[in-house]
Amino acid sequence: MPAGAFDLDRAWRVHPRVSIRPEPFGALVYHFETRKLSFLKERLLLSVVEGLDGVRTAREVCRAAGVPGDQEARYGRALGALAASSMLVEVAPAEVAA
Repeated sequence: MPAGAFDLDRAWRVHPRVSIRPEPFGALVYHFETRKLSFLKERLLLSVVEGLDGVRTAREVCRAAGVPGDQEARYGRALGALAASSMLVEVAPAEVAA
């Protein structure tokens, strides 16, 4: 998935093989299958990522975490980069409805 293709109006969750370690600067995110390591450089972004539960849309999670409306696109790009590296996975609509 290209980083710009992230859809804030869909449900997402952290890949089950991903570990998140909070740090003072944000967090370290490690994918055990791909062995990729990512850095979340903001605590607010960490709150958004931790709030992705596969039920609510990413936009709802951003709003619940306190992301200002004018910053949603920027957070969408950051989430898109995580999705492009398989740290986040989209939840199929049938899974959300179940």
